[in-house]
Amino acid sequence: METIVKLSITLLLLLTLLTKGVCSCGLNNITVGTIRSGVEIKGKPEWNVVVVNNCDCPMQKMVLSCNDFQTTEPVDPTIFKPLGNNECSVNNGNVIPGKNTVNFSYAWDPPFFLRPTFVTTSC
Repeated sequence: METIVKLSITLLLLLTLLTKGVCSCGLNNITVGTIRSGVEIKGKPEWNVVVVNNCDCPMQKMVLSCNDFQTTEPVDPTIFKPLGNNECSVNNGNVIPGKNTVNFSYAWDPPFFLRPTFVTTSC
């Protein structure tokens, strides 16, 4: 009986550690890549942006810093939208599944430094 109790406690601790390790995703699990497309829109270079959820868990309510964001090329506001206070929402705050990306393009010079400032995860 003592062996069963010890084994049960060990398994419970192991599962707790594994679950915490899998679900401890946050801002460090988001990558934002920006690359020049080679196209110009109204005299401004176009930039392709890829926002990557590197976590296995879904993320939502993602916000990037986007100080004074401007563009000469319209961006779908359900994909990337200025919120004010130099923050922009990604994917309209909706879920970005684990290991998935959100892509958009904008045209401005110089490119904007976009970095994650807020996200919630669901495991």
